[in-house]
Amino acid sequence: MTNVAQEAARLLARFGRRSAAVVRLATLPPICGIALFRAHDEHVVPVAVAVTAAAVWTTGYAWWLSRGRGHLPVALDSAVLLGLAGSVPWFGGVEDGNTGWLRLLVVFMCVTCQWHTPVLAGATAALAAGGGTVVAVGLAGVDADTVYGLLWAPAAAGLSRAVWMLVWRAAEQADLAAAEAARARTASLVAAAVRAEEREFASALHDTAATTLLMVGIGQVPADAGWLPAQAGRDLARLASGQAGGRSHADLVELLRARLDAVPLSVELDAPPSLRLPYGVAAAIADAAGESLTNARKHAGVDRAGVRLRGDEHALRVDVTDRGRGFAPDAVPATRYGLRESVHGRMERAGGTATITSAPGAGTLVRLEWRARAD
Repeated sequence: MTNVAQEAARLLARFGRRSAAVVRLATLPPICGIALFRAHDEHVVPVAVAVTAAAVWTTGYAWWLSRGRGHLPVALDSAVLLGLAGSVPWFGGVEDGNTGWLRLLVVFMCVTCQWHTPVLAGATAALAAGGGTVVAVGLAGVDADTVYGLLWAPAAAGLSRAVWMLVWRAAEQADLAAAEAARARTASLVAAAVRAEEREFASALHDTAATTLLMVGIGQVPADAGWLPAQAGRDLARLASGQAGGRSHADLVELLRARLDAVPLSVELDAPPSLRLPYGVAAAIADAAGESLTNARKHAGVDRAGVRLRGDEHALRVDVTDRGRGFAPDAVPATRYGLRESVHGRMERAGGTATITSAPGAGTLVRLEWRARAD
């Protein structure tokens, strides 16, 4: 798994260490209370010393669980518990039968160490602490019931490990699913970017060379028109220039003027001196306005049009108007590429909208609107 795909396993590992620390600390006060409560008067002091040593070590061990790495403290944990088991005669555990608290310490150690150690390390620690404590208290002469009770520690460790492995496998499956979802998202984003690039190139081709050739081919423009060579040069330059070319922002007014110069119409531009926008937004608006003027030249039967820009870098509106023959927008076939992709599609991809108002004999208004997204 990659680093990205290991998030669930990483979080589970941290959860295991912290949970082990919490359990060890949470059970420490009642264990210490049991030890002191069960001690006879003559054994209170040695029991208190043993309990204090266990409390100090458990507190330090819990801090390491939440902060440290490695497995040496796990071995030391087993050694400390074995040392306490060996001191049973010293603190009167044999005479008082006061070994229940030690059994609880051992069981919780064997169970919780399975949550933050590899299988071999956890099994070794459980056998060393659990089995070693059984041997130590057995040699000290405690009753058989106590010895049998301590045998539960390694078994409890085995059950804890089995459950933890099931949880760990679930985390691995979650990581695999997350990795697959991330790969699918990446592939989807790449495919969407490729499609957007293809659509934009197709729109640029439609707006430039394809439109010029069509106008010549249907006889709308004479093949010897004086402006054709310059227009063909601009079309080729536009197709060869690509998109932003490394620019993050552009002057919308400057791009509009360049688009107006490429259209064989007399266009009156009403706009502020400049308006800087993100390049993709500025280019989309300028290209949509240019295509609207090209449509006016091809279909409206006019040689004049107007472009009006109002707004700022937060919200703006561009109106492209002509007094030509007009048309019924609802009657335009959905297969007409110019309106669908070069006007509406461009504005939608830039986060804006395009509205076309027209009627036969009433001219046409193309309104391009854009508003910056709130952060």
